Amino acid sequence: MSTVLVAKTGPVTTLTLNRPEKRNALDVVTVGGLVEAFRAPVAAEDRVVVVRANGPVFCAGLDMVERSKTRFQGASSHFEELLHVIETHPLPVVAVVQGDAIAGGNELALHCDLIVASDKARFGMSLAQIGLAPSWFLAKKLMEVAGPAITREILLLGDPLPASKLHALGLVARLASPEMLEDEARKIIDRLAANAPLSLRAMKALIVRQLQFRDGIAHDDVTRMVEAARISDDAKEGISARLEKRRANFKGR
Repeated sequence: MSTVLVAKTGPVTTLTLNRPEKRNALDVVTVGGLVEAFRAPVAAEDRVVVVRANGPVFCAGLDMVERSKTRFQGASSHFEELLHVIETHPLPVVAVVQGDAIAGGNELALHCDLIVASDKARFGMSLAQIGLAPSWFLAKKLMEVAGPAITREILLLGDPLPASKLHALGLVARLASPEMLEDEARKIIDRLAANAPLSLRAMKALIVRQLQFRDGIAHDDVTRMVEAARISDDAKEGISARLEKRRANFKGR
């Protein structure tokens, strides 16, 4: 069974994460399927891409079991490729978040242009709790959409925030009860599908280009710090503790 379901209805392409038994964790196959879908040629009649998920959880982030076996080798760069193709996709991308979006799931949602979320959903980055740190690319997106104060809360504490708080801050475009989520999402999707296609593509390109200035800021030293955390004994301990559902014993090395 495919871990990414692709369906096209008129001008709307829907990509559905289909690993509900794994809380839609992003393994290599799933990330590759999403990259392939977003790199597919865009037809003149296409207007919008929708990202959603089966099951109660939107996405729990990168697959921890898979990453624990590989010590994360190559996983981050492959995931960043996915987020880049979402962010730079010529069409508006809407995330319909019915449940928790944690770590990579949080970034997946935030790299979409608009988020429609259930008021029962939570968003967060738990990396500090397992001995990891986000790359420059991932942290940059948080700063763009959340600002420094909320970025500090999300990253340094690592606890998930309710969708209602993100909605109040403007990160979530529409908030709805679980029962009304699909109706609220349909309003956004239908509006985008009815708008002028050339206007949508030009506006998306304008936004992306104007936000790319942070890419040029020197950050080699920060990247080395992130890499040191990734290969540390603490990271190995943090992942093991999370999988074993116990408290991590970090030693700062």
